[in-house]
Amino acid sequence: MATPNLLAHVLVGKYCDHTPLYRQSQIFARHGVDLGRSTLAGWVGGACWWLEALHERLCKNVFASDHLFADDTPIPVLDPGRGRTKTGRLWVYVREQRLWSGPEPPAAVYLFAPDRKAERPVSHLAGFKGVLHVDGYAGFEQLTGNGKVMLAACWAHARRKFYEVAEATGSPIATEALRRISELYAIEARVRGQSSAHRLAERRSFSKPAVQALQTWFEAQLARVPGSSTLAEAIRYALSRWEGLKRFLLDGRVELDTNPVERAIRPVALGRKNHLFAGSDGGGTRWAVVCSLITTCKLNDVEPYAYLRDVLQRMVDGHPVNRLDELLPWSWKPVDHVKT
Repeated sequence: MATPNLLAHVLVGKYCDHTPLYRQSQIFARHGVDLGRSTLAGWVGGACWWLEALHERLCKNVFASDHLFADDTPIPVLDPGRGRTKTGRLWVYVREQRLWSGPEPPAAVYLFAPDRKAERPVSHLAGFKGVLHVDGYAGFEQLTGNGKVMLAACWAHARRKFYEVAEATGSPIATEALRRISELYAIEARVRGQSSAHRLAERRSFSKPAVQALQTWFEAQLARVPGSSTLAEAIRYALSRWEGLKRFLLDGRVELDTNPVERAIRPVALGRKNHLFAGSDGGGTRWAVVCSLITTCKLNDVEPYAYLRDVLQRMVDGHPVNRLDELLPWSWKPVDHVKT
């Protein structure tokens, strides 16, 4: 029987510090404690059963927001019937309002799915209304059909294509595109953390003329370069998403890029490298549940181990279901569980 302290230690080791269960088993063995990987896996599954309701509350809270960042990342999942792994996905949704001094706390939600079909974000965001910051994945376009969701495209993704061309060919046009885009980021650096109204005013004064000039320049360059070149492809990529790229000129809360969700994906990439694969679709779901809570803890400067240890103890002690919001990372306050 594992205590909440030990369960939290195993969960943080696996999902925060990226130490696979078999390595944790080896560490315990060095200290004279015989805990097999299968035992640890059973504990993780049991702990996640308690945390699933909290994950649902976190999802409901985040999806009630009107500005989110969205992306997905692959994770390998063991496929025993074929004797190899298959590719699942973690869909990631981030709320980050500190950049414009917004009122809601930062949060990240991960949801596992066995594929990358567009129906996944459509299902996840069925009740969402507002601006969604996205990369170039075409599946997000299906969210705009009812008029409730507007897409904000990512300048970092557009910039990356010109950077690749400049690095590979030394193209002066690609280099000039990078310079012009960097001017937009310089303006953003001045207004980061300011109110949405101030950001919007600055953007209308300085960013809007630069964006209009950049569009005209892109159209002129596209007519000059070979249509099949990587440079033409980079220009078309930007122009085909121009409405989304201009979204930040209409709303001071909109960001230039999807970097907040990119940062939330980075720990998954580390875990993917160390874990090698999830043992099943259920393992992918557990990955999503724990990562949601741990990443949201980090975003709110909450220590993940102390949080999980306390929350698991409260769950076991019968914390009321109608008061789960008290256990969300930004609302959580630790209590002393020592019995007198």
